[in-house]
Amino acid sequence: MPVADINGIRLSFDDYGSGEPVVMVAGTGSPGRIWRTHQVPALKSAGYRVITLDNRAIPPTDPCPEGFTLDDMTADVAGLIEHLGAGPCRVVGHSLGGIIVQELLLARPELVSQAVLIASSGRADAAITAMSAADIELADSGVKLPPRYAAYMAAVQNLSPETINDDEQLQDWLGVLEMSTFDHSGVRRQLGLDVIPNRLPKYRKISCPCLVIGFQHDLVVRPHLSREVAESIPGGTYSEIPGCGHYGYLEKPAALNSAIIDFFARRKP
Repeated sequence: MPVADINGIRLSFDDYGSGEPVVMVAGTGSPGRIWRTHQVPALKSAGYRVITLDNRAIPPTDPCPEGFTLDDMTADVAGLIEHLGAGPCRVVGHSLGGIIVQELLLARPELVSQAVLIASSGRADAAITAMSAADIELADSGVKLPPRYAAYMAAVQNLSPETINDDEQLQDWLGVLEMSTFDHSGVRRQLGLDVIPNRLPKYRKISCPCLVIGFQHDLVVRPHLSREVAESIPGGTYSEIPGCGHYGYLEKPAALNSAIIDFFARRKP
């Protein structure tokens, strides 16, 4: 895994394939490799070069114990695009990663040719604010949740009823989540960065072609919040994928990949 000196830190990334570049930005607590199982192969097969990164506090990127801001994370993505000479390029972000991409579109519009914003929001409502406060309190308490309990809670919060009601699927998911549920204390500095003021009026200045994707059963970022983002961006397009929750990129990867690739194909940079 390459590491580059970006924006005053050591930032790790992966670079797959060749062709026109697509930079993919993960959400809170997630490493860049979350894209590797489904999205990277699909985009490579469609002829794209795929670049993923580990955001601040995700090893081996620097932990930045002194803290950092959403602007810092936005500058990291901009710096990586410049470091690789990849701009203007297509950029994809999920959840907090989507918010980072939205801010990139405002701060450095010349670096992005198309953007896909997945399960993203333009404001923190009461539910997002409460969830973030609870995660911060848990991280600061030093309490370590038993793996099976953490896996169950992650499943209920992030998967669709369709998956949860399928006993075989749920057992498979619980096994994966038990091994991979992230440690809140380890990403403490990322927590709360999705609690943003209402940025929707600012997004009216975005000129980049954007596809916003919501997930039908998302309890973390309910679909109407993603739809608001699309409606705020001039020419923005909204698409909703049925039968999945916040982990829709893993629950319904074929539908998500198809939406992304079709959008890219419609508008050549």
